[in-house]
Amino acid sequence: METLKDWLKPELIWFLVGLVLMLMEFVVPGFIIFFFGVGAWIVALICLLTDISLNVQLIIFLVTSVLLFVFLRKWMRTIFVGYKKYGQSSDDDMSEFMGNKAVVTKKIDPVTGGKIEFHGTSWSAETEGGEAIAEDSVVEITGKQGLTLKVKKI
Repeated sequence: METLKDWLKPELIWFLVGLVLMLMEFVVPGFIIFFFGVGAWIVALICLLTDISLNVQLIIFLVTSVLLFVFLRKWMRTIFVGYKKYGQSSDDDMSEFMGNKAVVTKKIDPVTGGKIEFHGTSWSAETEGGEAIAEDSVVEITGKQGLTLKVKKI
């Protein structure tokens, strides 16, 4: 029974609650639960250093979690979610493709499209001019729509 008392220490309970909340962040989208996990860890640290009542623990948990969420969420999302979603336009990556040459690996039909190889990677391709382009032809990349490259015969 003595070992059960060791597990019921508030600092350990808050630490485990924070760990569960942080692991839940991987499952639930939105980057919100993370801050409540950090708030639980802050309470665990305070409980480790001092002896405070459950009401004070809950108040510290709520206040720190909400403050962390309000002041750090936008900044943390740019770090963890990435630059592209927050500021880089979708046209920025066109310079990597536009005007470059590629080799047709599967005949490009005006209706069904085909495949090209560019920088060692196979890409879906569509012809710009509405003409069929034979396999092993060299083409120039003129645009991009999603994962499909627009090409014209050279």
